[in-house]
Amino acid sequence: LGIINWGTEQQRENYLPRIASGLLMTSFCLTEPDSGSDAASLATQAVRDGTHFVLNGTKRFITNAVHAGLFTVFARTGPKEARSAGISAFLVERDTPGLTVTKPYEKMGFRGSHESDVIFEDCRVPASAMLGPEGTGFRNAMQSLDHARLNMAAVATGQCERLIDEGVSYAIQRRQFGRPIADFQMIQSMLADSQAEAFAARAMVEKAARDKDQGGNVTMESACCKYFATEAAGRIADRVLQIHGGAGYIKDYPIERLYRDVRLLRIYEGTSQIQQVIIAREMLRAAVVQ
Repeated sequence: LGIINWGTEQQRENYLPRIASGLLMTSFCLTEPDSGSDAASLATQAVRDGTHFVLNGTKRFITNAVHAGLFTVFARTGPKEARSAGISAFLVERDTPGLTVTKPYEKMGFRGSHESDVIFEDCRVPASAMLGPEGTGFRNAMQSLDHARLNMAAVATGQCERLIDEGVSYAIQRRQFGRPIADFQMIQSMLADSQAEAFAARAMVEKAARDKDQGGNVTMESACCKYFATEAAGRIADRVLQIHGGAGYIKDYPIERLYRDVRLLRIYEGTSQIQQVIIAREMLRAAVVQ
């Protein structure tokens, strides 16, 4: 997305065909050991040296880093006091000397997605590797996250629906007191609450996606979707595990894995609390403009 929106013609010609064909996997390097939700405080440095920049720093929890051939790296080209205005983005190829990818983390869930640290030690990249004008990296990252949060909300919505399928299936086949537990109103109440939340999440995501496709600014909408859908997934996972009872706590049933997987959704691509901050900020900004 960043190359499409802010790349030069040469960058687009060089990378986009290989990315689209699946020959080149990419990775987004923003988070650092001391810079997570406060992304504007990142410490990775990019110092100009003639026709090159020299990168030094560490990126943390970087998705697909172990597989990626191209990294979008956000680094500080201006003084720390400039915060977001001093951040630029760079396209760094995997075989660049000074770039090291560490062993993937062992995680509680989402084990099919690999996260590693990416370390830059005197990593020299040409000035032509800068993505967008100098000092616009943070703005570009936030615009990319609008898209990523909407995508994560869609993922969460799909998880909600899968969880409900598991809950309904188990409630129909599990019998207690001579009847399927699906006959009991308290089970029905948990299923009904879950279905209502999943329906609302899907409606929100589809509306925000249509607005984005039409060129609208969906910063607040994508934050609303990410916040609601991921929190709903957590609540639904808890209900479905409860419906399974003790069986849900063992690996024989999919809910054990799904329960662990959905927990990450409230953290990934910005925590629920950061989504609340974004939503309130956009509401207040709109009120001032009016």
